[in-house]
Amino acid sequence: QVQLVESGGGSVQAGGSLKLSCAASEYSYGSYCMYWFRQPPGKEREGVALIGRTTNTNYADSVKGRFTISRDNAKNTLYLQMNSLKPEDTAMYYCAADQNCNCWGTGRCPYWGQGTQVTVSS
Repeated sequence: QVQLVESGGGSVQAGGSLKLSCAASEYSYGSYCMYWFRQPPGKEREGVALIGRTTNTNYADSVKGRFTISRDNAKNTLYLQMNSLKPEDTAMYYCAADQNCNCWGTGRCPYWGQGTQVTVSS
């Protein structure tokens, strides 16, 4: 059972930056693909970024060039560096883990954190 705990959310003005972290309680963390999803107010959850077991990454078109996903397997921690934030980035951000590495399209990842709120004001 993987437990995930996000941190780093907050309120920021448009154009600002935030860095989210997700700590995992799993000794085999390196064998999991890791994801960031977000759910804007009143909208469905959407994929933001993923990182595979090595360093392969993928991003939603809306965040390409602004967000960077990374992982530190020695610290069992996932990160999301968010730059040039826009009001439309306002959402609850969730990290997720999947050992099968196939939940990017469906969002049906087996393990989820509790979420951290990001609010971007104009």
